[in-house]
Amino acid sequence: MINEIIKKNGITFGVAIGIVSALITATIYAIDLNLFTSWWIGVLSILTYLVLGIVLLSKTKRELNGVFSFKDAFTTYFIAILIGILISTLFNILLFNFIDPSAKDTLSELMIKYTVNMMQKFGTPASAINEAIAKLRENSPYSTVELLKGSVFSIVFSSIFGLILAAFFKSKSTQE
Repeated sequence: MINEIIKKNGITFGVAIGIVSALITATIYAIDLNLFTSWWIGVLSILTYLVLGIVLLSKTKRELNGVFSFKDAFTTYFIAILIGILISTLFNILLFNFIDPSAKDTLSELMIKYTVNMMQKFGTPASAINEAIAKLRENSPYSTVELLKGSVFSIVFSSIFGLILAAFFKSKSTQE
């Protein structure tokens, strides 16, 4: 049985994370599709989710009067990221596959150009670059299947991060 505070905060922050993620995507989409290939956008997004995770766990620990086991901390975080990632993925599927499917094609071409430029900077042989281009053309990173695959990766990566945060936020006196 999950504590009501953990459930409430996990769901509330999960919805907030999902909305923030959808707003970030919508803003980038509205401003310039080239921003999807910018490394600093990724860093900014990760920092945003880090801050939200810290606020979530701090708030929950405070509401539990400082008694916060590792399991409870991880559960709180996992509920939030699961809901946030699902909302974000659903938004991306709708945006790139139903609302504006042409953006998916544009983004695929931008990703290919970005990848080619990076590979050329590192002195990658032309044959390897051509092979990479062929693979990128096979699977659009914004197709429904690829977005769902990406959400699984995001859940795994976020869970690892959640384990680290849970270890940091757990009560020091908890024997688990």
